[in-house]
Amino acid sequence: MTTPADIKVNITGRNVEVPDHFAERVQTKLAKIARLDPTLTFFHVELQHEPNPRRADSSDKIQITATGKGHIARAEAKEDSFYAALETALSRMERSLRKVKARRKISRSGHRTPKPMDQVAVELAAEAAAANAKAEQEAVDPYADTVDDVQPGQIVRTKEHPATPMSVDDALSEMELVGHDFYLFVDEETGRPSVVYRRHAYDYGLIVLAESE
Repeated sequence: MTTPADIKVNITGRNVEVPDHFAERVQTKLAKIARLDPTLTFFHVELQHEPNPRRADSSDKIQITATGKGHIARAEAKEDSFYAALETALSRMERSLRKVKARRKISRSGHRTPKPMDQVAVELAAEAAAANAKAEQEAVDPYADTVDDVQPGQIVRTKEHPATPMSVDDALSEMELVGHDFYLFVDEETGRPSVVYRRHAYDYGLIVLAESE
């Protein structure tokens, strides 16, 4: 599939068929998202329906993964309909892309431009609402139906992470793009495994492994 912005979109469904009219809506929305980062050229959108009456308010899940030159952006949402989930996921991806774009602009200019207090208040309120929504989602164990023998502290998933060295600033941008609260990377200046993580408001933290004596 090709959108008006000449980006490729692949839409798949798990336990659900994707109607043509919904696919067209996805393509139109993603064309607008792609304008925020012209390097993003491929979007994979996955729809998943969970036929569980106890989770009717979050039965429809959408995950959007965008790939570009050397980086990815990801956002997902669970709502009571795919239309609502799409809007929520798009909003999260747009917010992440705008934050990364602002970070890069600040990095190039070397200084921050003061923001009006009313703008700061609105942004902080949005961040708090997003954090609350994420906490509610994480309260439900996503692996409850896949683990046969539930035991405390059991590892249910393993992921390999690329070890391409990068700067701290690039690691922060990658963290924002994938929508995580932390990001593991190899610092190109020190060669050490490091972790950047989100603190309060607009602050970030950095954890660096010390060399063994």
